[in-house]
Order: sequence, then structure tokens, then C-alpha cells
Amino acid sequence: KSQKRRSLFTMNPNAGEFQMTASASDFTPSWLQQPTQPSTQKPKATDLSAKPSVKKTDESSPKEKSADKPIQKPIEKPAPSPKPKVEDESKTMDMSGLEEEVAAVSENIVEAEEDDRDHLSIIFIGHVDAGKSTISGQILFLTGHVDQQAMKKNEKEAKDRGRESWAMAYIMDSNDEEKAKGKTVEVGRAHFETKTKRYTILDAPGHKNYVPNMIGAAAQADVAMLVISARKGEFETGFHRAGQTREHTVLAKTLGVNHVIVVVNKMDDPTVEWDKGRWDEIVGQLTTFLKGSGYDVKNNVHFVPVSGLRGINIINPLTPDICPWYQGGTLTSLLDDIKILNRMPDYPLRIPLIDKMREGGKTWGMGKVETGIVSKGQPLIIIPNNIPVEVTNIMSDDVHSFRKAKPGENIKIALKGVDEDQLSRGFMICDPKAPVPCQQRFEAQVVILDLLPHKALFSAGYSAVLHLHTAVEEVTCIVLLESLDKKTGQSLKKKPDFVKNGGVVRCILEAAQPVCLELFSTVPQLGRFTLRDEGKTIAIGKVTALGAKKKSTA
Repeated sequence: KSQKRRSLFTMNPNAGEFQMTASASDFTPSWLQQPTQPSTQKPKATDLSAKPSVKKTDESSPKEKSADKPIQKPIEKPAPSPKPKVEDESKTMDMSGLEEEVAAVSENIVEAEEDDRDHLSIIFIGHVDAGKSTISGQILFLTGHVDQQAMKKNEKEAKDRGRESWAMAYIMDSNDEEKAKGKTVEVGRAHFETKTKRYTILDAPGHKNYVPNMIGAAAQADVAMLVISARKGEFETGFHRAGQTREHTVLAKTLGVNHVIVVVNKMDDPTVEWDKGRWDEIVGQLTTFLKGSGYDVKNNVHFVPVSGLRGINIINPLTPDICPWYQGGTLTSLLDDIKILNRMPDYPLRIPLIDKMREGGKTWGMGKVETGIVSKGQPLIIIPNNIPVEVTNIMSDDVHSFRKAKPGENIKIALKGVDEDQLSRGFMICDPKAPVPCQQRFEAQVVILDLLPHKALFSAGYSAVLHLHTAVEEVTCIVLLESLDKKTGQSLKKKPDFVKNGGVVRCILEAAQPVCLELFSTVPQLGRFTLRDEGKTIAIGKVTALGAKKKSTA
């Protein structure tokens, strides 16, 4: 006790000069203060619609945001020895700062009741400057998730930058770099809801340098909003072979996004003025392209004309005086009509991690529940590190906390028993009784799309970057097993020396490090992948067999 007293009153010779504060209130000892009467007023309810919770997630490597390179994952082989536990940490360290941090984070958390409405994750894709961020911001504004004060601030900032038309995009493009350039770099996340569904917006960048970020977002999406600019010249630029309209569409399909709403934006532009001829031209070209890309155009593709800048036909329907020829639904009504099947709630839990953070004294992981159901208090395991954890909280955003989450939910999950530096993108949160397979070698069926001119043959030894769910890893082709007929799937040649563009091959791939994956036939969203080389998508594929042995490739 005497030691504690001396430590409290030890003088600091480096302390600054003492200065009085003339405006300070009179000091009254606590034992002389009058007891305060408890307040009878009820605390104000939190206005959950005042500000959108927009998160920015860099889906690429932290060191190389625009480079299409694999993420180095801190895989532990074997799992590290547990740290020695301190019986009572409160006796050995000051917990006051941590308690204040936890209290600050927990203050606005609302325990939400179980919501039976379906949840959809929608990704906005398309060529740069098509209006993806503007439409995303307009949806949040029109559904009451952005208040007038926040919009006035955005309008003032956009005007000061000489870009008044960017005000709505600033809701999603929230960092200074994106505001200055007018280009989305990182994936913006926000949430809104209608009477029948809850939604997570994933606003992907349109520039070709940030395609890896778009891939990471598409791996979590259920529906793609393909935003097209109807302005003369802009549609042609985006739809050109070098534009991102084509690549984004093919990648979304490869990553399992089967539902597409084609949002034909800027229909109010002076070069268009809601012209039906321009509409028919765009719809005709895109219908042919989408059908050739494997989409079910009749059942899973919808077209809608809008003005993102003016908010026309997003929530409120078009009026005949603006567009007399369109008789379809609004953008949000088309979303509400989409039904996603085969959610797989009875399959063992699988949550691929897309991000991690340390907040409120807790370790949090972010990802989409692909299969199974996760609940508070549930014991789980992190693969490939084999770290046992316990779920202490589940949140859909920064405010709402839930007791459980079903397949399709994009969630933030608090994990007890793991540190932030033990998590990495591509790791999987699993049921400990049935963990996900983790393989370094696997058999795959690969469709060659467009090889690089100076690497025009796909053969044993070819290396590329694998994008599988949220994982990014370098892989090498070990051996070609057989080439296949593209239409029938029949074997054409055993152990070919190489395949060219348009070819289909069954081969064995080896990753630099073990990857969490499933057979495509079992869990399609965890068994399909893309291969990229030097920033270009060269092939797509699916996992056909696990546990390929080295001696089988000799």
C-alpha cells in the first residue's frame, strides 16, 4: 500500500510549467456535492437513418492496391503455442482506457430482433464514370439513409471542388483521393432496406487498375447492377473490347452472380433525352452479349432506364410526360422481385473473410455467410490456422446486433480467442465438426479465355494469380491431364502439351500456400475461380477434385 502511495505522488522532472485556468469552475469535493436527482426523461432513440454507414474496403493487397498480386497469408504450421494466461489482468494492468473504448463502441449498438426478410448483397459494376457511385448514393438518399444536413455538406464540398454533379457520389466515395479524382478506388459498403428485403451495397471501382477490388466484392454479391451510360460515345467506350463493361460482366458470372439488372443511366442527357431508339440499341447489343456470357436473359436479366443524377425511376416510377414508352418497374421494385434460391442453411458453416479489424477491445472479421447459420456463443474454428474461437457478437452494420445470421448475410463478427494479426483475407470461419477442406494441390477444369500475346500457350509451368471466393493466391499449373470439347465436355486428348485461347483443359494446379476451397459440385460459390496474369483475366475454372497427390502428376 505504501509503495502504491509513493508511486502516485512521485514528481515528474520533465513536466511542463503549471498554468492556472481562470475559466475553470469552482472545485467542490465529492463528499460536499449535492446528490443529483435521477432523470425522469427517457433517453432519445438513436436516429438510425440519419447517416449511412459507409465502409471502405480495399479488396486488394494492402501494399499493391492496383496490382493483381496474391496476398501473403500468415499461415501457421503448426498452430502457435497458446500464450500463458494471466489469472487476473486487472491487478497487473490499467484497464480504464480499454473500458472507455469498449463503452464508446457499445453505446450505439442496438440489439435487433430476428428479421425474416431476405438479405441481398448487390454489387455495382460497369465502366468508369457510368454513374455507379451516384446511383448508390441516390438509393441511400431516397430510402432515408442520408439526412439533408449531410447532403448539404456534400453539395458544398462538390461545389468547392468545381464538381457539383459529384455531390451524390460523395455519399459512397468518402475519402479525399476518391473525391479529388472522381473515381472509386476501394469498395464502398452501405446498407438500406425496403418493406420486403434488406440490402448491402457493394460499390466497386470501374477503372481497370482496380479490377482485383471488384473481384473481391463480386465474390460476396448475389445481384449485379450493371450500370451503363446512355450518353453518346460513353456506352461505346465502355462496351468496347478494352472497356470494363465486358470484363466486369464476365467476372461477375464467373464468380456466381447469376442475376443482373442492367441500369441504363444518363437517359436524361441532352444527347439522349429518353430516346427509345437509343434504348433499343443498347438493350439489343447487351442482350446478345449477356446471352453469350452464359446469363439466363429471359429469367435473370432485367433492363431499367434511370437518371442517377436526378433520381428518376429509382424508387418513384417514371411518368408518361418524361418517358411514355417504358412500362416496367423501378430499380428498387425490380430488386424486391428477385428471389435467390439454394442458400444452403443446412450445410456446415462457411464464412470466407474479406477484412479484419480491432475495435472496442475485440477482434472482428468481415465476410458473407455462404452456408450454414452462425449464432452468438457458438464455438467455431479458423482455417487454415486451426484456431478455435467463440462468437461474441454479430452485426450487420455499425449499429444493429443480431443473435444469429443466415446464409446470404454480409456480417461483421466478433471473435474471442484470436488476434487480428492471425486473420487474413481468404481464411474461412467454419464449423469445427466439419471444417472446410484446405488444399495446396487440386484438380480443376479450366476454360482459357484470352492469354497474353507473349504467353500464348497454357501449359505445365504456367503461373497466374488465382481468385477464389475472397482468397488471392499465386498458382502454377503442374500438369495438363486432358483437353475437353467445349460443347460436349468429351475428352479430346490425354496429357496435351498445351492449350490455346478458347480451349478447355482438365489440369492440376498448385498454390503457393494452402487455400480453403470446396468442390464446385458441392458448394459452387466456394469452388469457382478466375485466373489473372499481369492485370488481365486469362481463364476461368472450377474445382473438380481435391487431394491431388504429387506422384499422380509424374
